[in-house]
Amino acid sequence: MAKTAKPSASADGGEAPPGDSPTRQTGPGESPAPTTVLRIRSLMPSLAPAEQRVAQRIVDDPERVAASSITQLAKDCDTSEATVIRFCRTIDFTGYRELRLALATEAGQARGAGITAREVAGDINPDDTLVTVVEKIAYTDARAVEDTAAQLDTAVLQAVVERMAQARRVDIYGVGASAFVAADLQQKLHRIGVTSFAWSDTHVMLTSAALLGEDDVALAVSHTGSTIDTINALAEARRRGATTVAVTNFPRSPISEAADHILTTAARETTFRSGATASRLAQLTVIDCLFVGLAQSRYADSRTALATTYDAVRGLRVGETRRRPGPRGADEASEAGEAGGPAGGTGEPPNGGGTP
Repeated sequence: MAKTAKPSASADGGEAPPGDSPTRQTGPGESPAPTTVLRIRSLMPSLAPAEQRVAQRIVDDPERVAASSITQLAKDCDTSEATVIRFCRTIDFTGYRELRLALATEAGQARGAGITAREVAGDINPDDTLVTVVEKIAYTDARAVEDTAAQLDTAVLQAVVERMAQARRVDIYGVGASAFVAADLQQKLHRIGVTSFAWSDTHVMLTSAALLGEDDVALAVSHTGSTIDTINALAEARRRGATTVAVTNFPRSPISEAADHILTTAARETTFRSGATASRLAQLTVIDCLFVGLAQSRYADSRTALATTYDAVRGLRVGETRRRPGPRGADEASEAGEAGGPAGGTGEPPNGGGTP
């Protein structure tokens, strides 16, 4: 089973002007790399204490670090230059000069977007105006979606889609805010005829996981990757032979030990909103990509199921009196489009959910 690859150590890269290092390129068919600050933040829980101080300094003020020498950064973090270089290797850079280049490049892009790198990483402050609060929330939420899509490993996503397409049933686990995401995926899968269950109760998760087998898939949603209830359920499913998938913001968190496949999100919560909004939007981005990929892989069946389930509830909407035709046949497809159906794509989108 494929798991998200951990950063690998590479050749030493000592102190040098940032402009001397080449930028990292994305190969054909590869997903774009996540931003440096985002990657550092996701790996912070797994770093050694001295490396965490370096990471925190970068997250707090990436522009300043981009302009600092390795000696200055080591001094600011009360650590050694060797620790800084080791940190760079841990996060998959050849050395400090490459890290500085990446930070400087991303800071320039942020300035071009009308916001400084420090503001991007900043929390909501007591003296922020409501206008500023709205701007920060909108920016944070938009970045959560964009950054998640940019760093999503499409090879892992494809492997999960293929496994779910063949699964006898799919169990989905999540507690707290993640429970809503689990329920959203279950409802989408249900709409296209995939047998699936979403569980948030500890005992029910474990008992359901205990009944899984090699033909099943268990998917757990956990922003931190450290929620004991969710980890235990996924581990039980794996012991029973099921294929296990984790959706988490931290690829080296404890839940990774119970997962065959890891799909990572990229979100940072601002003050007052921990675990509430940006992380949920990032998780939903992964869930939507997973769902659409699965629906696409069984296109005809998914279209039929979506039309059938829509028709089953069409009478529950105010003003909905016209019978929804099936999606097959040229005339039927045309009628469905006029009626706002999935075949025409002008009404309710075939997204597996729909808005009540």
